[in-house]
Formats: sequence, C-alpha cells, structure tokens
Amino acid sequence: MNKKTSSAFKLNKETYFLEGPHSRLKDFGFTLEIMFEFIKGFRTLHFVGPCITVFGSARFTELSPYYQKAVEVGAEITKLGFGVLTGGGPGIMQAANKGAYEAGGISIGCNIKLPHEQIANPYLTREVTFEHFFVRKVLMFKYSYAFIVMPGGMGTMDELFEALTLIQTGKIKGFPVVLIGKDYWANLLKMLDTMTENRTIDIKDLDLFLVTDDTQEAMEHIKRYATDKPWLLRKNIPRPLKFLGEKVFFWR
Repeated sequence: MNKKTSSAFKLNKETYFLEGPHSRLKDFGFTLEIMFEFIKGFRTLHFVGPCITVFGSARFTELSPYYQKAVEVGAEITKLGFGVLTGGGPGIMQAANKGAYEAGGISIGCNIKLPHEQIANPYLTREVTFEHFFVRKVLMFKYSYAFIVMPGGMGTMDELFEALTLIQTGKIKGFPVVLIGKDYWANLLKMLDTMTENRTIDIKDLDLFLVTDDTQEAMEHIKRYATDKPWLLRKNIPRPLKFLGEKVFFWR
C-alpha cells in the first residue's frame, strides 16, 4: 500500500473497505475492528432495559413544531416505562432525548463519528459513539421494542425501511412502527400505494405501521403491541458482571 492509499485508509476505512478486495490482513483487521465495536455497544447498552427508538432529522431547530412534538414524544415514552434511544445528535434526536431527560427517564444516544464531528446532545444519561453507521443501526434495533419515526431525510428513510423490511420478512415480530406527521409523510404514502398497485408490496404491508399526528394515539398503539411481552419486565434485565468490568447502570 503506498503512502497516499495508507492515508486514505486511515481517514475513511469504510470507503477503503468497500472499494473491493484488499489484502487478507487488512480485511481481517477491519472485521476485528467491527467485532470490537459491537462489543463496545453491547457493554454500554446491555443493561439499560427496554427502549423505544426515535428516528428523525438532525436539522430541525427548537423553533420547529416537529422539534416540540419530539420533546412531547420523548416524555410520553418515559411514562410508558421505556427508555428513549436516539442517534444522540441534534434536531429530532435531541428533542426526544430532552423530553425523556426532563421527565426523569432514561435517555440514550448512539452517536456516530462523522467528517464534521456530530456532537452528542446534552440530554443523555448514557452515550456510546460508533465509527460505522451499520453497527450503530444494528444496535439501535437490537435494544428497541418499538420505533417512532419523525420527519427526516435520507438517514431517517433508511432507518424506517430497515425496520419495515425486518418486520415484513419476519426477522423481527411484534414491533410497532409509528410515523408522526401526516402531512410530511403524505407523498411517501402515495408511493406506497403505487407499490401495492404494481404488486411490489402486498396491501397487508401497509398495516405494518401507523401514521398519526396524535401523540396519545401513538402511545396507545405502542401499548397495544409492545408492552405485553414478558421479556420487557425489568426483572429480566441481565445483571452486570464485575469481573468483566461491566458497570451498573444507575436509574435516575
């Protein structure tokens, strides 16, 4: 590997990895790095209890009605007994964390390292930062039992359709998905209707999610489908093992 390629590898390992086959040693090293990143996530999130993930744009400010709605959503999730899990950044993520934090609940951020560093928002009771988007996304899905999707951009769409695809294909079951913002999602719903007309999805796939503007309707939907699982009981949360250096998560 020449000096220029070596520098590029250090700056953007994912870009380098996805260029195609490289040396066995480099690809094996990348695999080990991913494994250790998963382990770091497990050690941080394994003992926090059941969570609901809130997805949404990082670009909304406190002046946006969507931001204020996300604050309300975060607080209501806390009242259901769940922790709030987000991408840990600004915008909708910050708003949902703020709602949970101010309601005295568990507020968790799975942050991501970006070329222009994404700063973790100040409303987190627990935070872990990842190098790779796909590791971050897997862990956000692993520790969540429902998904609330606020207005957002490409990243939010990716997360939404990842959730729907996992449910559609039976990889995860009994996980409610709620889209908040009827006007915002109106064109997406039209596109989904086009998909059903062309039989690229089944009409029953439209039942995989709820679209609403009403926070209480969203919470009732989650209560109906996500709060009757025995594995949600806090007594079933694994206990940290001191000899592994695992830390007890103190509830606020």
